Amino acid sequence: MKAYANGHSLNPLRKVFPIFTMPEPTGRYGIGTFEHHLIDEQRSETKRGTLPTENPKRREVPITVWYPTLANDVEGLEPEYYPDSLGECISLVFRLPKLLFRHLSQVKTHTFRDIPLANDLSSYPVLLFSPGIRSTRFQSLTLIEELVSRGYIVVGMDHPYTSGKVTLADGNAAKYLHEPEFAKSRLLYDYNVKEIAVRAADASFVMDTLQQWNTSESGHLLSGKIDLNKVGIMGHSYGGATAVEATVNDERFSAALSLEGGFWGKVSHTPLERPFMYLFTGETAKSLNPDHPKKEAVFYTEWREDAEWVMTNSHSDTWFATVEPFYHQSFTDISLVSPKLFAKSLSPERMIEITRSYTTAFFDHHLKGISSELLERDDAKFPEVRYTPAYSQRRRD
Repeated sequence: MKAYANGHSLNPLRKVFPIFTMPEPTGRYGIGTFEHHLIDEQRSETKRGTLPTENPKRREVPITVWYPTLANDVEGLEPEYYPDSLGECISLVFRLPKLLFRHLSQVKTHTFRDIPLANDLSSYPVLLFSPGIRSTRFQSLTLIEELVSRGYIVVGMDHPYTSGKVTLADGNAAKYLHEPEFAKSRLLYDYNVKEIAVRAADASFVMDTLQQWNTSESGHLLSGKIDLNKVGIMGHSYGGATAVEATVNDERFSAALSLEGGFWGKVSHTPLERPFMYLFTGETAKSLNPDHPKKEAVFYTEWREDAEWVMTNSHSDTWFATVEPFYHQSFTDISLVSPKLFAKSLSPERMIEITRSYTTAFFDHHLKGISSELLERDDAKFPEVRYTPAYSQRRRD
């Protein structure tokens, strides 16, 4: 059965779950992509904190690389479609039937597989992306496409057993494993410290691989094209916690951005030495009020103390802004998947514009040296976004 007739969907579900069109990236580059399964021979798989008792496997980190390509190189080619993995993760997070998201495989992206890397620059800055818990490296593809179109190489990581369903190199599925039940919040906090340490080590392992690929003798597509002096890392939720912890542990990361992540690990007691931006949401901010009856699921009691310590003890630039109409999942592409269910007070296009604009401004400034008014003060073009002055300070020029 055809999806549309006379411009209208024949499937009533499409009114709630439309076959959407992804917003166009605004940069001058096209977007190439390839995937790889990285095997860390130095680490055993932990399976969320528990070492296997028999035949321990090496830690695997599936990645997707998106890279700039010249616009002429994509003319007439068929783009990639949105992967099914996002639907799997939305189903897991919101406990909705998987069949509601089968339409994602009919959504065209702006990425093209295995095409030449742009050669107009000698090298390109690189960004690592870490997804939220139960999620996927494809969760914020609209943001990734924007960054690549502006001249970044972006590497999306999945973290088996804390990401959603992940297909491994041998074809088996590594499914999300729920954390144990804890009687006290501090026990869960300590457990999350261990899990974020695994993810931060994943990020460092990916950096090791990029360094190898960048050598002249590697023969890799990216050989000599990665500017290893301009490396950033970003993530959402658990991925945001991963990003800032990786920056504390690994000096190869020059800047980090957290889209409402936690502060689990060394970061809660080790001053940051590199620029950091934190984007908070208005809905989660309400959870800080002890009298507010509804607490966001991502809220944890130690967050306020951790955030204050991190943002005020940093030795480098910090930016902390609250996006008032946003809720936790607003930083992902979920609003496009179902505007009726997930867009709430803003249109999907506006949500994406805000996330793209502030992420790009931050990394452009700290990795490319491009100044932006969005980092100077609250901006009338984005009344939804407000900085917290005590947490937003320039410490280095």
